Amino acid sequence: MGRLTNNRLKSVFKKYSKEERRLVSSIKMIVGTKPFNLKPYQIAVQHTSVAKSVKKGFKESNERLEYLGDAVLGLVVAEYLFKKFPFKDEGFLTELRSRIVSRDSLNHVARTIGIPQIVRFDKKRKTPNSHKSLYGNALEALVGAVYVDKGFNTSRKFIVQKLLKPHYDLEEIINTTKNYKSKLIEWTQKNSKTPNFEHIQTIDKGHFKEFIIQIQIDDEPIAKGHGLSKKKAEQDAAREACTILEIE
Repeated sequence: MGRLTNNRLKSVFKKYSKEERRLVSSIKMIVGTKPFNLKPYQIAVQHTSVAKSVKKGFKESNERLEYLGDAVLGLVVAEYLFKKFPFKDEGFLTELRSRIVSRDSLNHVARTIGIPQIVRFDKKRKTPNSHKSLYGNALEALVGAVYVDKGFNTSRKFIVQKLLKPHYDLEEIINTTKNYKSKLIEWTQKNSKTPNFEHIQTIDKGHFKEFIIQIQIDDEPIAKGHGLSKKKAEQDAAREACTILEIE
C-alpha cells in the first residue's frame, strides 16, 4: 500500500510543469511543508482580475479561500493570545488580535515572506487604489489553502511558527498605540474633506457589548470598525480607512 502511495505521488510530481514546480518550491519555503494537493494553492495565488469563469459565470479566484483563511487565522491568533496572556480580559485580547490581523499588518507580512513573487493579478488594471489589499488577501487565501490541503493542526503551525513568532513583536504592538483617528482627521483637513464617525450598531454578546462604527468622508461610506467601546471602534474604523486611503 505504501509503495502504491509513493508511486501515485511520483506520478503526480512527474506531471508538474516548470511553473508548478516553482510554486511547490515557493509554498515549501513560505509554509514549511510541500503541498499534498497543489490545486488549492494555485487558486490561493490567483486574484479575481485574472480568474476565468468555470461554471455559470463563477470565477475561480482566491476570494473563497480568503474567506476561509480569514476565519482560520482569526481563530488561531485568538487561541494563541488566549494562552499567552491568561490574565488579560477580552477587551485587551480583541484589540491585540485586531492589530495582528489588520489589513496593513497582513500586507506587510505578506510582502516579507514572498507573497508578491507568487500571486497572479492583472497588472494592466492596477491603479493607485486598486489591489490595495492584494498581498494580505492572498496571504489569507494561502492560510485557507493550507487548511483545505492539510487541516487545522498544520494551519496552526504555519500561522504560529511562520507568521506570528517571526514577524510580530507583541510587546511592541501592546506598547505602541497608533492614533489612527487623529491621522485620518489630519488627512481630511489637508484635503478639504469632511469625516463623519457614525455609530451604526451595538451587538450584545452577553457579558460584553461590541460597537460598530462607520466612517463616511464627504457622505461616502469608507470603512467600518469594531470595538468593545465606541472609542476603540472609532480607532479600528479609522485604521481601516487609513489602509483603504493609503494614508501612511
